[in-house]
Amino acid sequence: MLTSIVGINWGDEGKGRMVDLLARSQDIIVRYQGGNNAGHTVINNKGKFVLNLLPSAILREDKVNVMGNGMVVDIEHLCKEIARLRASGIDITPERLLISDKAVVCCPFNVAQDCLEEDRLADKKFGSTRRGIAPIYADKYMKKAIRMGDLLHPEYLRSRLEGIVEWKNLTIERAYGAKGYSVDEMMEWFKTYGDPLKDFICDVGVYLDRALDEGKRVMLEAQLGALRDIDFGIYPFTTSSSTITAYGPIGAGIPNRKVDHAIGVMKAYSTCVGEGPFTAEMFGEEAENLRRAGGEYGAATGRPRRVGGFDVVASRYGCRVQAADEIALTKLDILDGMDKIPVCVSYDVDGETITDFPSGEALNKAKPNVIYLEGWKCSTADCRTYDSLPAQARKYVEFIEQKVGCNIKYISVGADRDAIIVR
Repeated sequence: MLTSIVGINWGDEGKGRMVDLLARSQDIIVRYQGGNNAGHTVINNKGKFVLNLLPSAILREDKVNVMGNGMVVDIEHLCKEIARLRASGIDITPERLLISDKAVVCCPFNVAQDCLEEDRLADKKFGSTRRGIAPIYADKYMKKAIRMGDLLHPEYLRSRLEGIVEWKNLTIERAYGAKGYSVDEMMEWFKTYGDPLKDFICDVGVYLDRALDEGKRVMLEAQLGALRDIDFGIYPFTTSSSTITAYGPIGAGIPNRKVDHAIGVMKAYSTCVGEGPFTAEMFGEEAENLRRAGGEYGAATGRPRRVGGFDVVASRYGCRVQAADEIALTKLDILDGMDKIPVCVSYDVDGETITDFPSGEALNKAKPNVIYLEGWKCSTADCRTYDSLPAQARKYVEFIEQKVGCNIKYISVGADRDAIIVR
């Protein structure tokens, strides 16, 4: 059985919280794309954890976690992330964590290039997290990246670095006028942060194939959301990888498999970190109140998230491209104190009302058509059944469900593991 947990919107929907919850019925959890440019926040009895690279089920010590070939791995960041978890009492061993030998390594010169380019763009920047993601994905497709499996063969690693460092310095030194890198310092970096990871590196595709043949339950965990996908997102304000369900088996290392069940995650309102069109965005005191109530600050960057009412147009599109057959709606409790709740039901583009999500300049021009639903003005935090929700909260959930055309099965009413309603 192959299940995916994917984002419906711009990312930051609460996927980590849902993976941690639903992983209890799974055997293996796989991150299949992205790097340390976003964070999944999980709260359990051991505390609050922000995970950038490790799959969110790493906190469940009876589960196997896999980092797939579709990921880009900053090994320095990974070593430090593992160290933080171990210091909090989380056991991480090669039996519980497998890293694909085909995943590529995000190097210091990728991070430097990312920062230099954002600085050059100034007020035209893409809103990068400055963690090297776009440059390393570009290197991957130019066949100029180091793969995790190369760490197992130091002589081969050095021969690859000699050509790559020379090529990369052409850009860093001559285009940006910054200090370049040497092969020796890069080899030292790989020794410091690569050697501790060697026992985790393997062909994860073989492992996952065998596990599925044996009837194991495998869950694919996506980073970010449909609207940040490199093909189907708000290009060019996207990430540099494919965030959608269909890519999951490829990025995990099992392209011969099909996803059986796709669970889309979306918030009860809209949030967006970074640049790009965000039609439902709210401003002023109304926005600040919602941001503060929801703690809407990026898990990886700490940046304030842009916020808005629930966006029907964007969410229906996200459900479609993610092939979601069920929805997990998170943070319903954040709306508890609102008298009236805004919902963007359509867009206005050059005087025309549209309900299909546009792209390019049409999306840039889009204005929200907003209606207001009645709030419930009481706490939902202790609700554990659907019928125990206030009537207006149920009406809100059912309105969203009908508009996006996908069954809402899970409703989150708090950050703790048990603060969930299953319909």
